[in-house]
Amino acid sequence: MEWKIDDRFPIWSQLTEQLEAYISSGGFKPGEKLPSVRDFASEAGVNPNTMQRALSELEGRGLIVTNRTAGRTVTEDAERIKSVRQGILRRRIEDFLDSIEELGIKDNELESLLRKAISERSGGTVV
Repeated sequence: MEWKIDDRFPIWSQLTEQLEAYISSGGFKPGEKLPSVRDFASEAGVNPNTMQRALSELEGRGLIVTNRTAGRTVTEDAERIKSVRQGILRRRIEDFLDSIEELGIKDNELESLLRKAISERSGGTVV
């Protein structure tokens, strides 16, 4: 997993968001055992207490489960993972729309630009 840390924002919050996105996109599969707090912290280059806070947040959101003897695993609740993924998508869409609104672009112009960009990206035609 590639970590992106920006010192302008709380590190534990960034770790939480990145792990949430990674889990919801299938980077860790449902039921998969997660690395230890120390291993995660070492990989991300952060204090283990900071990583612990991020993992506790994810547990509170129902994305990971702590088992006393087996460590932490990703939830097996596919609906929970799907719901988290949709929440991430909604937030990103809202951020995108807010930035587009600042440019004064109207809905029909945005729709046309999006269709063109999708078509170019996929190499096909989008109606």
